[in-house]
Amino acid sequence: MVASQIHLVRHGEVLNPERVLYGRLPGFGLSPLGQKMAEAAAADLVDRGRPVARVVSSPLQRTRESAEPIAALFNLPVSTDDRLIEPQNRFEGTRLTGPGGALRDPRNWPSLTNPLRPSWGEPFRSIAGRMLAAVDEAWRSVEDGDVVLVSHQLPIWMVHRALTGDRLPHDPRKRRCELSSITTLSRRGEAFVEVGYANPAGHLQVLATDVGAV
Repeated sequence: MVASQIHLVRHGEVLNPERVLYGRLPGFGLSPLGQKMAEAAAADLVDRGRPVARVVSSPLQRTRESAEPIAALFNLPVSTDDRLIEPQNRFEGTRLTGPGGALRDPRNWPSLTNPLRPSWGEPFRSIAGRMLAAVDEAWRSVEDGDVVLVSHQLPIWMVHRALTGDRLPHDPRKRRCELSSITTLSRRGEAFVEVGYANPAGHLQVLATDVGAV
């Protein structure tokens, strides 16, 4: 037997007063608002009546904290999978825009020459590959029920584009992957398909800051 559905949950708002690109840097946990967002995602999964059997998180603090309310409501532990992690990015720890922003510094421009790869971080193809491998293993890891994978915006968006057949390079301003959103997958034949998208923390988005990842 295998899982019925896979739910890709993005983390909630991160406490980031300096508005830097936090990437994989340690010490970036959820803000109080982000905790409420994570709780909204957990409540949404419960309200669906889904039989969640396993919760897996990226190893970063913000995703582990976002997984905790889900695990608590389903009385499950949280395991981690490095394949769910935020992609590497050479601009970690900097502010990208505004006065003194990294994108205005000519010394950084060589890293911006190829947005199709992209030249500033982990290749899109690599992100999609590791995420799809994590999804497939999660699907096979339980005898019944659903698996929740708590990850980050770009990795989840790479899964979406890979499954819909879209080109992986894209405009990051047009990603449909809000804070604490839930992208749901199911298996049909030999392939995964996206069967749902929900934004249970949408009522909190107007108060949120979402500038920490590319």
